[in-house]
Amino acid sequence: MKNKNAKWYQLSGAEGDVVISTRVRLARNLSGVPFPASLNQERRLEVAKKAREALKSSKEADEFDFLDMANIEPRDALSMVERHLISPEFAKRGKGSALLLKKDESVSIMINEEDHFRIQVMRPGLDLDKAYEIADEIDDLFDEQVKFAFDDRLGYLTQCPTNLGTGMRASLMLHLPALHERGAIQQLANTVSKLGLTIRGIYGEGSKPEGAIYQLSNQVTLGISEQAAIENLKGIAAQIIREERAAREQLCRNPQFEDMVWRSLGLLQTARMMSCDEFMTLISNLRIGVAMGIIPGISLDTIGELINDAQPQTLMATARRDMEPSERDVERAKMVRTRLTSNG
Repeated sequence: MKNKNAKWYQLSGAEGDVVISTRVRLARNLSGVPFPASLNQERRLEVAKKAREALKSSKEADEFDFLDMANIEPRDALSMVERHLISPEFAKRGKGSALLLKKDESVSIMINEEDHFRIQVMRPGLDLDKAYEIADEIDDLFDEQVKFAFDDRLGYLTQCPTNLGTGMRASLMLHLPALHERGAIQQLANTVSKLGLTIRGIYGEGSKPEGAIYQLSNQVTLGISEQAAIENLKGIAAQIIREERAAREQLCRNPQFEDMVWRSLGLLQTARMMSCDEFMTLISNLRIGVAMGIIPGISLDTIGELINDAQPQTLMATARRDMEPSERDVERAKMVRTRLTSNG
């Protein structure tokens, strides 16, 4: 039975063997107010206050926390980046920037990042329609209260021209170890770019595909509706899912593949020190083994939670103290051993 109080990332969803998560993000700005880069601290605080007051009209207001970024410890802010709640740029923001965060972390609203509002909805698995529905409801709620800048020709006005139009970025976090092993990702990236999409690493532009985890997202926001962009993303994702599963079936024919999966589990269950890079490689091997039915007794939910909790800043945020890399490696190995030996 699903835990109703669980964080969103502790649950797996539709097509969960390949699709780890869904995200829909909307960029919005207040009508008649300069973009955040042109605001002084006093006016940034006014925007944050308006956002907080507007949320109070929501029936789910009690489900959100208001976090003043000036009061957030650096390691906690960076942990939020690792959990995909905020952008790396927003983590550096101080007074005048705020975060409205739902308690299950499925919704985060950055106030005064590049734009006045960055509304973000996260869902487990492939769930674009529901994620957009929730984001659209939040968008409507705020627009009624504060009025967003909109032009009949250009659509929603944003600081970066690449977000003009819908202001929407929809993305899927995909686990593609078989296509990665085959060396097919670059060709895939070239193909989807012609269709208005892009494939990047786990933390977006410029990041590495740690653990063979990639982000697939739309690039086009102008001259296309939100629904059309989502349908395009769904169609391309369905094709990638089929290709990844076919590649996995071929991998399974190699006896060395099953050995690699079991060896990875053995290391995860016994190692006393483990770097983040090593962990991501091993957990990726374990994840495909679980998804293919090779490893029994361990769920994709457990793996998803481990991937989240084993990241460097999140480890320190949980422990409430800073650690040297070697200390984190010890703490990570201990946490992984404990959870995997109690679940498998």
